[in-house]
Amino acid sequence: MVLAYAVFDLHLPGCRGLKEKRMIVKSLKSRLRNQFEVSASEVGGQDLLERAELAVAVVGPDQAPLDALLQKILSFVEQNLDGELLNYRNEFIHV
Repeated sequence: MVLAYAVFDLHLPGCRGLKEKRMIVKSLKSRLRNQFEVSASEVGGQDLLERAELAVAVVGPDQAPLDALLQKILSFVEQNLDGELLNYRNEFIHV
């Protein structure tokens, strides 16, 4: 069994308030969950106006298909983000 996760460091310029930022992040999390059937959560930057850290996690039997899925998610985030992806990192944990 392999646990895979990815963390996206996002810059969301133009947000005029935390409520607007939360709406953007919530929408992205919802689309990721629906499109890819993964867990998604905001894990950092909750009190920062133009920054957010979003994490996704998924479990599977092998690393190769999970790596391909994380690459698809990365492309999805880059294409659907109304902002800038500052950093991306992922990790695979073999259990």
